[in-house]
Amino acid sequence: MRRIKLILEYDGTGFHGWQFQPGLRTVQGVLVDALQKMTNEKIKLIAAGRTDAGVHALAQVAHFNTASTIPLDGFLNGLNSLLPDDLVVKDVKDVGQEFHAQRSAIGKRYLYRILNRALPSAIDRFRVWHIPTILDIYKMSEGCKYLIGKHDFSSFRASGSEIRGSVREIFEIKINKEKGDFINIIIFANGFLKQMARNIVGTLVEIGTSKYPPKYIKEILEAKDREKAGPTAPPYGLYLLEVVY
Repeated sequence: MRRIKLILEYDGTGFHGWQFQPGLRTVQGVLVDALQKMTNEKIKLIAAGRTDAGVHALAQVAHFNTASTIPLDGFLNGLNSLLPDDLVVKDVKDVGQEFHAQRSAIGKRYLYRILNRALPSAIDRFRVWHIPTILDIYKMSEGCKYLIGKHDFSSFRASGSEIRGSVREIFEIKINKEKGDFINIIIFANGFLKQMARNIVGTLVEIGTSKYPPKYIKEILEAKDREKAGPTAPPYGLYLLEVVY
């Protein structure tokens, strides 16, 4: 039995997230359909993490087991010929049975993109969060300092999450301004709670508009109360940038 690792890129706009849902178009559902057509097997596909509806991925990782002898380039070309234009397999590799797309990961990088100017963008309307109020990147960066390290991120966790434990470690957060009034926020952590990245971004935006001082982040963490943090940023500005093994 082979175990195959996939690197995936997708535009989340037309998907109801990663995880299979009956009657809805999901990344997992579309990809499993293509794999089963190629292998004539029932495929169990496991990803590094579930992305929400509207969230994009530049390098999602998934794996599956198969008895098929199709060569790797056959899988790569065959899958991409069967998949829609908003989902692409970027790489295919044989890996050992010890590899697990989710459990073997030691960290993930997420990118959040904001368009910070008076007018929105027609082209990027499903790829950035448009904020017309000018954001103070310095204050946002100061607030990030309180998030670095191992903390209980209960205040940044969406309600209804079934995952036990809310302690995670953020290794790094970078904020930079790009030409064209785009602001990029990159968060690198050993793991993320449900909507944690989007809730952090929503809170940083409130600091950037001077609603709260940067040190308020410390109070939010200590409160362990979702109502203390800022709003959840829209999904369409978020990208799974990298899974680190």
